[in-house]
Amino acid sequence: MTASPLRREPLDGRLLEKLKELLGERLSTSAAVRAQHGRDESYHPPEPPDAVAFAHSTEEVAAIVRLCAEHKTPVIPFGTGTSLEGHVAALFGGVSIDLSQMNRILRVNVGDLDATVEAGVTRKQLNEHLRDTGLFFPIDPGADASLGGMTATRASGTNAVRYGTMRENVLALKVVLADGRVITTARRARKSAAGYDLTRLFVGSEGTLGIITEVTLRLYGIPEATSAASCAFPTIEDAVETVILTIQSGVPVARIELLDAAQIEAINKYSKLELRVAPTLFFEFHGTETGVEEDIEIVKAWAAEHGGEDFRWATTPEDRSRLWQARHDAYYAALAQRPGAKGLTTDVCVPISRLAECVSETKQDLAQSKIPSALVGHVGDGNFHVVFMVDPNRPEEIAEAGRLNDRMVRRALAMEGTCTGEHGVGYGKMDFLVAEHGEALSLMRAIKKALDPDNILNPGKMVRL
Repeated sequence: MTASPLRREPLDGRLLEKLKELLGERLSTSAAVRAQHGRDESYHPPEPPDAVAFAHSTEEVAAIVRLCAEHKTPVIPFGTGTSLEGHVAALFGGVSIDLSQMNRILRVNVGDLDATVEAGVTRKQLNEHLRDTGLFFPIDPGADASLGGMTATRASGTNAVRYGTMRENVLALKVVLADGRVITTARRARKSAAGYDLTRLFVGSEGTLGIITEVTLRLYGIPEATSAASCAFPTIEDAVETVILTIQSGVPVARIELLDAAQIEAINKYSKLELRVAPTLFFEFHGTETGVEEDIEIVKAWAAEHGGEDFRWATTPEDRSRLWQARHDAYYAALAQRPGAKGLTTDVCVPISRLAECVSETKQDLAQSKIPSALVGHVGDGNFHVVFMVDPNRPEEIAEAGRLNDRMVRRALAMEGTCTGEHGVGYGKMDFLVAEHGEALSLMRAIKKALDPDNILNPGKMVRL
């Protein structure tokens, strides 16, 4: 999918002067900086902004937004640029607000198991800060993304089957609205029945309703015992059936990841592992020593029923880290299989009872295509991805990958699933929202118009006006 031609107005000279007066050297119009802020990790064509503003505080973000609102100039929030559906592309030009220098951890409440951070703090930075408290933040999308960006895209990742997504782990937000007003969406209480749930409204809004500048997050105690393993299966259907039985039996597995044979071959080469080249599950168990041992025995029994008896245990923290780093590097491992290729990544999520059917039919489609691909998934919650390694100079390959992606999304929607479990919408998946949400999409447009009547907040994303 490519961006459609959009009307871009030159940046108003008066606005540029006001922004320079406000930010000084922290306003950049250099081609290199602009190019960096117009692209993410996706295959979507980059669209650079006209200027990049490096903000240091909520007050500065509000001042920048007020100036841009006066001139009806688009503003696009930018975290670390690891999004996957063109979220940061400046489709209408305008000003990119880089929040990466807003990276202070403002408060950690050990007794209440929560922390408040600025939007530019990354998940690894937070967990490093928490190391001596006995607490950790579990949401792990793979990339060392900013927590503001993770909130804006409703990120999840490998731990979501146990700990949920950003939706379940954000307690409150500080947000700059389209007119420059600053609001706090909630207090730190673990529950509230006071008014509309504005926190959930902004979680996943992708910068189209407001710019998130502070996030208050749930924290968790580091488990007493952690155990990780990989297990190969005769077929991908056997692996998926094991996942379904594990989840339906109530085993509180922390991570359960699926990698097809092509992906295993790629990470063996890229991460220097020696796993059997076959459909494989990666597991991780958290809990007490006794609880973890019991959970492992249950899962081993389910796996054995489906031919999965080759368990390889990562017993030390270093081994576990190596195993999960290999999983996180799966995208780059796949691309390394075809030097010069670009990754076209897909993302669907279905009810767990339909997972085996959806994966099996998707694999049948892939078997009939000449484009190299690999399948991975956070299958414990019904979410999986296909990475197509396409030649960016061959439009027919991009078109074919897009066709297969379209079939996969339509299949997931027919199974009462969603077009995106965690990558978000950006402008890459806008067309699928009509089929997924129907008349509810008109309500989303109404909310967008009410909060951003001049359509300056990340325009061209999420919903068309």
